[in-house]
Amino acid sequence: MKTFVSQLMAKMTVDEKIGQLNLVTGGEATTGTAVSTDVESKIGNGQIGGIFSLTTPARIRKAQEIAVNKSRLHIPLIFGQDVIHGYKTSFPIPLALASSWDLDLIQRTARMAAVEASADGINWTFSPMVDISRDARWGRVAESSGEDTYLGSQIARVMVKGYQGDDLKKANTIMACVKHFALYGAAESGRDYNTTDMSLDRMYNDYLPPYKAAIDAGAGSVMASFNDINGVPATANKWLLNDLLRKQWGFTGFVVSDYTGVSELIEHGLGDLQEVSGKSLSAGTDMDMVSEGYLKTLKKSIQEGKVTLTQINNACRLILEAKYKLGLFEDPYRYCSEERAKTEILTPANLQFSRQTAAQTFVLLKNDNKTLPLKRNGTIAVIGPLADSRANMPGTWAVNADLATTPSLLEGLKKVAGDKVNITHSFGSNLTSDATLQKNATVFGREIPRDNRPEEEVIKEAVKTAEKADVVIAALGESSEMSGESSSRTNIEIPEVQKRLLAALLKTGKPVVLVLFTGRPLAIKWESENVPAILNVWFGGSQAAYAIADVLFGDVNPSGKLSMSFPQNVGQVPIYYSHKNTGRPLANGGWFTKFRSGYLDVSNDPLYPFGFGLSYTSFSYSDIKLSATTFKPGQSITARVTVTNTGSVEGKEAVQFYTRDMVGSSTRPVKELKGFQKISLKPGESKEVVFTIKESDLKFYNSALKSVAEPGDFKVFIGPNSRDCKESMFKLLK
Repeated sequence: MKTFVSQLMAKMTVDEKIGQLNLVTGGEATTGTAVSTDVESKIGNGQIGGIFSLTTPARIRKAQEIAVNKSRLHIPLIFGQDVIHGYKTSFPIPLALASSWDLDLIQRTARMAAVEASADGINWTFSPMVDISRDARWGRVAESSGEDTYLGSQIARVMVKGYQGDDLKKANTIMACVKHFALYGAAESGRDYNTTDMSLDRMYNDYLPPYKAAIDAGAGSVMASFNDINGVPATANKWLLNDLLRKQWGFTGFVVSDYTGVSELIEHGLGDLQEVSGKSLSAGTDMDMVSEGYLKTLKKSIQEGKVTLTQINNACRLILEAKYKLGLFEDPYRYCSEERAKTEILTPANLQFSRQTAAQTFVLLKNDNKTLPLKRNGTIAVIGPLADSRANMPGTWAVNADLATTPSLLEGLKKVAGDKVNITHSFGSNLTSDATLQKNATVFGREIPRDNRPEEEVIKEAVKTAEKADVVIAALGESSEMSGESSSRTNIEIPEVQKRLLAALLKTGKPVVLVLFTGRPLAIKWESENVPAILNVWFGGSQAAYAIADVLFGDVNPSGKLSMSFPQNVGQVPIYYSHKNTGRPLANGGWFTKFRSGYLDVSNDPLYPFGFGLSYTSFSYSDIKLSATTFKPGQSITARVTVTNTGSVEGKEAVQFYTRDMVGSSTRPVKELKGFQKISLKPGESKEVVFTIKESDLKFYNSALKSVAEPGDFKVFIGPNSRDCKESMFKLLK
């Protein structure tokens, strides 16, 4: 590869090298307002290195043919796409996938997405997003794996492996792009594209590990984030992209800016287009997405001594090496197979897997009086603005999903329920009473019709439908575009008009099941206190409707566990389980105490903690058995618990293993996830679950940014969630 690329670069002019650094859109703006122009002639002139948002083998082949046949050196293009949670067969949003706590399942979703996307000609995905996300106001928590560093790191690793497989030259693999590097999930006030500011302690211990895990898994590319880090935006941050990523972590792939990330540095206050382009290249951003600042200014900057030819050569080499790794120089059209596109996309097997996957991500938050599962008889009323909306089922960033053929919840229930169930329907309420807010929350073809009658009349009609039913399913929550990019919210409750509908349905006295659609943790304290059953279904992808029905009727026992804490109200966010203690901590489960760290109006506890999720069965945990209570560096001990299915149906349980470093040279979190195992148990069955504790499990970055495991006392916790755990103690010796 090195020899081939060197020989090719020896033939290239400066203009052609700069052209390789230019990434443009295929004519559609997917995450910004700028749209690339005059694309075909630029390809022929060697001024484009890659295109994204082109799909289908025919369109991609056409663009590739221009590059290969009309450009002077016949250098092929790389084709990217936002394959975020599946391709045309869409899977649950990433926050939901994380709630499956099933790494093999998650890796298989990435593998299938790669197969489908590559069958349509795509060979590069802007995924996985591995930003740690602890502020539910931020819309992009939907794209994340949630709040936890360990869980996020494990998911980052398997997603890269799923996309890239064991050989990038295989025509059914695609190159991963880890994003958003770095710290993007900590945007101030939960507002997208906003400033990030944090300590090195938090950066190294909490936020950087998932990126590092993806790099260690072999990710071929990295996307710079929009935010600044220590006062310097990531796109132009030499410490981040060169010192940390390349020198410390040994990353050998290429870095691409986010959408117009280079030109946006102007608004950050770093200079004009020429200046910010030079700063970005010098910092280590190799490819410029859409801004075309490199194309327009770098040659002038060389002439003026503001950038060097060596810097351009380095960036060009990395992009050409990526194309070599993908096998594009051997066969530029290896991903352009009309036959594969016909036979490997949206297959019955793919759709069935999507359905099975979705059912594993739903989280049963409440189930009083065994309201669920539903019986297959009588009348079920399905009510709410999200009950019969096909377009909102796949969730945000399902850019290639076929929204027209995705079944709505109502359609899915009718198909799965059987002949003995009478399913009725009423709209119930608008998504929100604010028409402008609804318009902004239903973009990209996700419209929900509005009923312009008086609200009381619409609710009254729904109540009549409910009164004639035996059970009411209230399909409420967010539309798919109320979360995701550029969808931050200051109020993370269910919209008031929907809450008024829900209150009216409860007054009928009928059992009500809240099927909660959301791309983020919502503040649903009132709902949790008043609704007998709540099933959080996130946004479940192409087959979500059938999967929801499978769980509601008990064909699948829910086993999802929250990957992000649910707050009691928005004033608690950011809220996460692995917080640090203060010198004046509030007692666990305590309420307000003067001169202690708490609130006047609510406890410090989340409404639903990280790792929480109920089942149609019940599980008991034995006390923890440690193989020893002390061990030395280089040794290990085991922690064992016996988990028993004490209920009447088979179920899955995500057994969670946490530790706490009791005394450290730096303050340590009150609890940290260190492992988990998802097991399946039949009624009455028991299984011993074993976790091995090694010195490496106890390491953290100290104030000198050295990874250390300090001798001393540790607590170990094992349980069904981050709150309800068995405890024991051990000591790491010197």
